[in-house]
Amino acid sequence: MSSVTFFVAPVPPFRLDLTAWAIRRRPENTIDAWEGDTYSRVLVVGDAPISVAVRQVEPPDRPRLRIVADGSGSASHLERVVTGALDQLLGLQVDLSGFYRVAAQDPLLDALAQRFRGLKPPRFPTVFEALVNAIACQQITLTQGIRLLNRLAEAHGQGTAGTRARALPDARRLANADPPALRSLGLSRQKAQALLDLAQEVATGSLDLDRLGELDDAMAVRRLRALRGIGRWTAEYALLRGLGRLNVFPGDDVGARNNLQRWLGLTAPLDYAAVHRTLAAWQPYAGLVYFHLLLDRLAAVGHLS
Repeated sequence: MSSVTFFVAPVPPFRLDLTAWAIRRRPENTIDAWEGDTYSRVLVVGDAPISVAVRQVEPPDRPRLRIVADGSGSASHLERVVTGALDQLLGLQVDLSGFYRVAAQDPLLDALAQRFRGLKPPRFPTVFEALVNAIACQQITLTQGIRLLNRLAEAHGQGTAGTRARALPDARRLANADPPALRSLGLSRQKAQALLDLAQEVATGSLDLDRLGELDDAMAVRRLRALRGIGRWTAEYALLRGLGRLNVFPGDDVGARNNLQRWLGLTAPLDYAAVHRTLAAWQPYAGLVYFHLLLDRLAAVGHLS
């Protein structure tokens, strides 16, 4: 077991607290933890769990992060793989100058962008993890879904010595899970079977989720919707949070639609088509609007200081 401390400079502006909450979503989340000023989680790289703690030590316009990583391998190996993983997870190298230019042309969007200036678009470590998150959260409240994911990580995920934190299981580990055991965690029969089918296809190599990045949005959604238990919302969620397609706003996400309606001051509910008509003027950044509105809601209920 090795431990290494190193520093990373994200593309400014960057705020760790806002970005961590965009991936965390609820205070009940034990996979993505936020305590005081530190974000932590277990990353699994090549079947090896690595415990990571991240703290911002310089301000948003010249950001610098202090990272502590504990796991197997040399210090140089840990620094390299953790840097790569965090670049994706926290959007460290994403340049949002284009988004801020678009926002500056619209007073309403500009006010939202400036309020949460420094938020970067997070991505789950893998498309598989994005799909596991989405399937678990289908047709229940987000808080209930987060608790299901916590239990799935505790029962089947990996951790490192000296910490109770666990990562969500990868496809190989989840493919070997027992269906009744998954249902005992609170997953419905349909969700448990969808997760097992997905894990087994990925683990055996019959489904290569990495190839989705080669497809356009429509083809990627079509490919995902051919899988058991994956509808339009789950597929679009994976495009945004798994592939980093910042033009994608999951239009079937009831919470996100309500956030958009509330922010715009609309009285009539928005359907899928109306969501996309409304966001057309801000493309290709509809997904960034999604993340900003998520933080707006989290702030409204007191989760952000």
